[in-house]
Amino acid sequence: MKVFWGLGKLLTLLFWLVVLVNLLIPFINPLHLLVNMAGALLAVIHFLEALLCFRSLKGRAHPCRDRLKILFFGVFHLQTIPAPAVPGASHA
Repeated sequence: MKVFWGLGKLLTLLFWLVVLVNLLIPFINPLHLLVNMAGALLAVIHFLEALLCFRSLKGRAHPCRDRLKILFFGVFHLQTIPAPAVPGASHA
């Protein structure tokens, strides 16, 4: 699964690179609007993910760094964060 999450992070980073290049050098007419809209939609979704995970990241060593990674990578970073141990839970 680590390969899947790493590949997802790489593809997300490449998408953000395409959005950045599109902002600096706009693509042809209908394509640049679609890339801008897709980038804006993904930014909103990642921002909402970061807001929803705000409390659960408080116990982490570097919560601000985790929030920044969630803004860039979204669910691909969330899946790499280990789940907190639940007190009283045992495996029978």
